[in-house]
Amino acid sequence: MVNLRTTIASLNLENPTILASGIMDEDAGSMLRAFNNGAGAVVTKSIGIKPKPGYPNPTFVELEHGILNAMGLPNPGIDEFGEEIIKLKKSNITVIGSIFGSDVKEFLILAEKMQEYGTDAIELNMSCPHAKGYGLEIGTDPKMLNEITTKVKAAVEIPVFVKISSNVSDIVKIAQAAEDGNADGIVAINSVKAIKIDIEAKMPVLANKKGGYSGKAIKPIGIRSVYDIASKINIPIIGSGGVTTGEDAIEYFMAGATAVQIGSGVYYRGIDIFSKVCKEISTWMENHGYSKMHDIIGVAVQ
Repeated sequence: MVNLRTTIASLNLENPTILASGIMDEDAGSMLRAFNNGAGAVVTKSIGIKPKPGYPNPTFVELEHGILNAMGLPNPGIDEFGEEIIKLKKSNITVIGSIFGSDVKEFLILAEKMQEYGTDAIELNMSCPHAKGYGLEIGTDPKMLNEITTKVKAAVEIPVFVKISSNVSDIVKIAQAAEDGNADGIVAINSVKAIKIDIEAKMPVLANKKGGYSGKAIKPIGIRSVYDIASKINIPIIGSGGVTTGEDAIEYFMAGATAVQIGSGVYYRGIDIFSKVCKEISTWMENHGYSKMHDIIGVAVQ
């Protein structure tokens, strides 16, 4: 019998699929749906200090092989969102609180409040490709990323994961800066910076012009990122980007990931994608003579 349990820092998950930040995670009810449909854990929407309206429409466009969006990190602010986390934790779900900030002080406030509300871990969003003043503007600076990670880790008792981007010159250097800051894990990757032009209107489709591209097309980029990082760091990696099938997840595991996040896959296969992917992982492992997750993690890394 195949055992899909996996461990990331102090988090013991029944299976290696996690709802990614930004999809079906605006309230307790939607995150509970993901869990009830097989997710091993859920990541909240990225939350900031104050309410943020996000960008004007259009903010989303479906392309041939993926989704391009520039939402602008809309969120109700940490104080209001805390009520959703408290509600969710009544169902004994593993919750990872995603936060974004413009400086060390904001990240510290947010991390401490996430811990107070009951999240089991924190995800530092250092990689949003379309949020001005946040995201990549911090995540491309190893020194700043290291400082924020170090101080957040010292301020809380729960695991701290750092979500990094492939939109950098050296992703390994960014991952190492997080590890040196005592991060408990790396999440790789976020959406890829992209743009879509309306050739009839002769202008970008999105109101923000540039956005983040996600979906099936970015999976090879995510796999490459995890593969490159895996041989250089000693903390767990959560793979993210283009996971829609069990085979996709297995690719990430073989590249060195301990678990995978699923976001746009919900759009493609429905909210029960988590149970579908877990079944597909189990079937593949059984057919190939594997019984434990540990047996396939990193086997392709040389």
